Amino acid sequence: MASEFLVDSQLRLEFLQGMDLDGNPIYKTKTFNNLKTTATPENIQNVALAIADLQQHELMRVQRTNNYDIVAG
Repeated sequence: MASEFLVDSQLRLEFLQGMDLDGNPIYKTKTFNNLKTTATPENIQNVALAIADLQQHELMRVQRTNNYDIVAG
């Protein structure tokens, strides 16, 4: 039977930087490592919105990436 162990998380914010000459959106991302593995979605949303308030571009997406060690045993 395999077991999963959450080892780390990252926060990724995507901002709309503008439009290209063809009218397609240009996105810029910022990634923050070492997100607490115990952070709740509400905690993450609050932090993301606080960071977004400090930016000049509009926040479009907030993502969390979790990395697990999978151990067979």
